[in-house]
Amino acid sequence: MSEQSFEGVEHGDGWSVANLDDLGQGPGFRKIRSALGVRAFGVNAIVLPPGYATGSHFHDEQEELYFVHSGRVEIEFGDGTTQELKAGGMAWVDAPTHRKLRNLSDTEEAVYVIVGGKDGYVGRDGNLAPGETHR
Repeated sequence: MSEQSFEGVEHGDGWSVANLDDLGQGPGFRKIRSALGVRAFGVNAIVLPPGYATGSHFHDEQEELYFVHSGRVEIEFGDGTTQELKAGGMAWVDAPTHRKLRNLSDTEEAVYVIVGGKDGYVGRDGNLAPGETHR
């Protein structure tokens, strides 16, 4: 995987950190996966300008989780149902389900993060580091 360099993104041995502002300016996609080196799932942030609506889309295989970081968005599903999501709101959408989003504000940007993947949950595979004990 080729890694694009982003100013402000820090990488260490098995980790990386960034701020959303490190990944771009203005409306549009912020490519979190490529910037931080995520390999196991897709993850992006989207900055929607005031009043902007995305086109409808669906996926062949990956389901998605949407998390609203700031602002208010309306998500519309293929069956015509709409839901308003405020900061902290989440929506799961199965791969073949059509979806589109709209920033409900006429004056402020909205920011949401999308995590996508397929093939199921890994399960609880966490382990304590040497010397750590349960509390």
